[in-house]
Amino acid sequence: MKTPFYLSAQRAALASVAALTLFGANLAHADVDLAKSTVIATTKQMNVPVDGKFKKFSAQLNFDPAKPAAGTASMSIDTASYDLGADDYNKQAQGKEWFDSAAYPSATFVSSAIAPAGGNQYKVTGKLTIKGKSQTVVVPVTIASQGATQTFDGALPIKRTQFDVGTGEWKDTSVVADEVVIKFHLVSAKK
Repeated sequence: MKTPFYLSAQRAALASVAALTLFGANLAHADVDLAKSTVIATTKQMNVPVDGKFKKFSAQLNFDPAKPAAGTASMSIDTASYDLGADDYNKQAQGKEWFDSAAYPSATFVSSAIAPAGGNQYKVTGKLTIKGKSQTVVVPVTIASQGATQTFDGALPIKRTQFDVGTGEWKDTSVVADEVVIKFHLVSAKK
């Protein structure tokens, strides 16, 4: 049962990154509809994909599609809100071997650059911090508008071991893979 918790922690970390980058990329002029938005971290345990979801986060955004380079974004994700669908797994993911939510209650992302990548694609560069470990990441984000809503979608692969997510017996990547993919779908109303 520890393996699923490990995956949960990985996913939570990845979800944090994805959510941070996605929110930071294009949501400055809109309110995110949390009921319709998702941030999911997918890892593989014994080569089987496992998904986990973050339930609590906040973001501060400033983005104008006409001036993407002037945009800024920051996000904070509550690591204790990571949900694998079972309380036992969620508590394990909050533990020291995974997110260590008592010592590191949030994962953060702060953008340093936003650049157009063609069409409705953007690359958001920034610093992702999980468990006190920081890495510069580049997140691809696709933005679509339909009627009164905008959607922001993307996927960011990260290595959990670079953030000390999965320590002790969980540091071995033969059972739980090192790569975690953070996928996000954010829905907002246009303002």
